[in-house]
Formats: sequence, structure tokens, C-alpha cells
Amino acid sequence: MEGKYNPFLIKSYESAELFCDRESEVEKLYQNAKNGIDTTLISPRRMGKTGLIFRFFDFLKKDKNFKSIYIDIYAARSLSDFIKLLSEAILKQFPETTTIGQKFFNIIKGLRPLISYDNISGEPQLQIVYQTEGEKQQTLQGLLTFLDSQETKIVLAIDEFQQIAYFPEKNIEALLRTYIQRLRNVQFVFCGSRKDMMTEMFSSAKRPFFASTQYLVLDKIDKKIYADFITKIFRKNNVEIEQDALDFILEWTKTYTFYTQSVCNMAFSRVNKKVDLEVIKKSCAELLKNNEAAFFQYRKLLTPAQWEVLIAIAKEDEVTQITSKKFVGKYNIGSPADVRRITKALIDKELVLETVTKTETIYQVYDVFLSRWLEREY
Repeated sequence: MEGKYNPFLIKSYESAELFCDRESEVEKLYQNAKNGIDTTLISPRRMGKTGLIFRFFDFLKKDKNFKSIYIDIYAARSLSDFIKLLSEAILKQFPETTTIGQKFFNIIKGLRPLISYDNISGEPQLQIVYQTEGEKQQTLQGLLTFLDSQETKIVLAIDEFQQIAYFPEKNIEALLRTYIQRLRNVQFVFCGSRKDMMTEMFSSAKRPFFASTQYLVLDKIDKKIYADFITKIFRKNNVEIEQDALDFILEWTKTYTFYTQSVCNMAFSRVNKKVDLEVIKKSCAELLKNNEAAFFQYRKLLTPAQWEVLIAIAKEDEVTQITSKKFVGKYNIGSPADVRRITKALIDKELVLETVTKTETIYQVYDVFLSRWLEREY
């Protein structure tokens, strides 16, 4: 729709009106924060986890007793990176012009950092030099203690929390747990996309965070709720969407938030008054074409055997018996032992998603667009 703002967002969060459902999840996060309970939020990528966090933070603005801070540590490689990201997040949320910001700046200046500002976003960037590992630990403890000392309660959401397991520092989980359990005014939302790692961190009696939080596992939005939302957003912009087009979207994207929003975003940009099945199919084809360069790169990074197994899983859409003779024989992809080993490697590379339910284990290609492309091309 030329010249008109596209209401189907594919990046983060803007407003409650453009955010679909998740009301029970927001309420759960709020009740946990009010009752002093930390939350472990687990969700596959592209399911809308980050959007949910910002929706929760928006909801939290109604309660003057709370302030919120968000950090994404996916790119963090060490404790130093973690401290840098946390410090920048605090400065972003509490600028120097605020009372809390002034107090925090005084603390930061004591560390003699190099402070700069991003040329595009204007957000603060820090560089802190440490002489010893002990200084890093003291700085982290100081940051958390500072947050805990504020008159308002703080909700700190740490996205991709499983990354701390890759930090080179030893006992980082134990260190964090030691500092965190002393806090009374800060509630945590530990978010992660690696269910296996997050579950191990918070459910194993051998790990420091054992039984320290309540779980919130993010699932797909109900199809009926999502269909009503899509229809409402289109109609609000004077566009009608036909039922078969709507059904195709939710089936093709498997109701994953990112992919559903992407298809609707593309369709909205192509029409003026009506969205029919042909528009949706053309939108899907264009999205796959736009992503082909990344898909070809995946092929270069995988062995031929891994690529063939990935194709097989994509063509089945979902596989429940990954080593069965029927599945292995149908696609001629080696022995059951080979497929088990290759599938584990693909899971580790986050190209295959493994979902364990009460009755079965389901395997599917993690990236829905990649799955649809493989299904179409091979």
C-alpha cells in the first residue's frame, strides 16, 4: 500500500494495538514481578519472545512502582561484554538527566571508562579496562547492588541468557547466582531460545540456578486469535483479506510470529483494497527469493550429508521418528545411526528444532522460510 505506514511489524514492539495476544503471558510476568519471583522465559527464535518482553515493559508502565531494563547478550563472549551491555542498558533506561542516571554516572566515572555515543542511535557506548578478574566481579556486583538500592523496583530482562555458558570465565553461573540471590528490589526475567540449555541451567540440581525461578514457555499464538488480529489490522487500514488467504498464511508460516508478520507486511505493501490468495502466494515467493543468498550460504557451511537430511526434514514438514527405516529409506540418507548423528549436529547449529512433548519428539527445520524454500526447490 504505497505511501501508507505498514502496521505489520517485523521488528520488536511498538504498541499494544499492533501486538497480537499474549495477555496471559504478560499477566504471568506481572504477577511474578509483583510477588518477588524471577521468571525463566523459554521460546524458540522468531516466536515473538523479545516482542513479549517489550509488551510486558509497556504494560509495566502503568505501575509506578516498577522500572524496566532490557539487555540482549547474544553477542556477549565474556563477563566483560556482559558488564558492558548491562551498563549501557542502565544508561539507556536512566539517562544522565534523571536522578537515577546521575547517581549511576557517578559510579561509572569511578571505573574511568571511555564513554562515546553511537552516531546513528545516540545511545551510550562504554569501554572499561580491568586490571584483574576480581575487578570485573566487583564491577558486576556494584552494578546489581546499585539497581537494588533504588526506591523503585527494577525488572531486568536478560535475553539469550544461555550465552553465559559459553563465557571463558569459570563458575560464571555461580557468581551471578551469588549476587542475584542477595537482591530484594530487582526481579529477573531470564530469556532463552535454547530450550535444552535453559532447562539444564534451571532444572539440574547440579547447577547454581536450580529451582530459583518459575518457568514460562512461549508457544504459538492460537490460530483463531491470530486470524482475528490480522483481519482487524487490515480492516483498520481499509483492506479486506479473504478467508483462504488468511488460512494459507497461518498454515504456511506455522503461526510463528516473525514469519506471519513478514508475510502480512509484504502483502500489505502490495495491495490497496483486497488481499486474496494470489497476493499471499506472490508475497511468500518474494520473501523466499529475498532470502536465497542466506539459504545458499547454509548449503556451503554444511556437509552434503547434513544438507540432504535437512532437505528430508523440510519435505516432511515435521518428523517424529527421525531414525525410522521408513523415513531414512524414503530419502536414502544413510543409516539410522548416521541420521541420529547428523540431526544432533543440525540441532547444535540451530538449523533443526527439537521439540519434546509428553508423547513424542518432533523435529523440524528451525527457520520456516528455509524449510519452505527447501520444500519448494528440492
